[in-house]
Amino acid sequence: MLLCSLVWGITFVVVKDALADSSPFAYLAARFTLAALPMAWFYRADLRKLSAAEFWAGVRIGVLMFGGYAFQTAGIAETTPSKAAFITGFSVVLVPVLIAVLWRRRISVWAWIGACASLAGLYYLTVPREGIADLNRGDLLVTGCAFCYALQIIFIERYSAEHSLAGLSFLQVAVTAAFSIFAIPLFAATHLEPFRFHLTAELVFAVIVTAVFTTAIAYPLLVWGQSHTSATNTALILASEPVFAAVTSYIVLHERLGARGLAGAALILAGILVAELKGPVRAAEHT
Repeated sequence: MLLCSLVWGITFVVVKDALADSSPFAYLAARFTLAALPMAWFYRADLRKLSAAEFWAGVRIGVLMFGGYAFQTAGIAETTPSKAAFITGFSVVLVPVLIAVLWRRRISVWAWIGACASLAGLYYLTVPREGIADLNRGDLLVTGCAFCYALQIIFIERYSAEHSLAGLSFLQVAVTAAFSIFAIPLFAATHLEPFRFHLTAELVFAVIVTAVFTTAIAYPLLVWGQSHTSATNTALILASEPVFAAVTSYIVLHERLGARGLAGAALILAGILVAELKGPVRAAEHT
């Protein structure tokens, strides 16, 4: 899972470059379709034995995965890789909060303290000194991604204990591919996102890297890893993702967060550590 976190952190910059040549849903459709094809062949024996319960579990996770990537990719097009990564990291503290709110389970006061610290960090990271009226649209979209990813973490832990890891891995990728393909004409017809897909070397590189390494390989590893640990441990490991993204963006794009942004990023990470080290909660027990 740490390897997954490293690869995902690095590819925030890769995706940012790719979106110069592609609209978000066109990029997602290419990425996840390319990832689903080898996974379908590799897991063909497991897929033949899928039960109806396993199928619908995979579809549910896939819908959340699609929502997360749709919000995140659209947001990255309008914000910086580092900010997108730290906002995505906010999903970690949302895991216990959503368990408390949606499943009405008691969680530690430390989990609430961590969530509040991360929320304050999110404010400093995204809201400029001029005020909330100047909030970047991309930052707001990535915040939607954080909620989807938090629910995805919860449901992966819940279902990975009961169902085929191969089936869940493939189905979440396949569902994301299908929804992305469907979204292209829908958003083009409503003029929300004109179709763009220029086959440049940068775009081809981004699609191959993210399809093969960060999707076809990384997601099965994540599902396998989560089946051997809790959502809490998963969240802690994935908390390193924005750090990897920030370092990569600093080196490649020379991005600087500034004092306010750095303070926000630090508060988000501090909130994650407080919530997960002091007030852990297993999602599988509550869903």
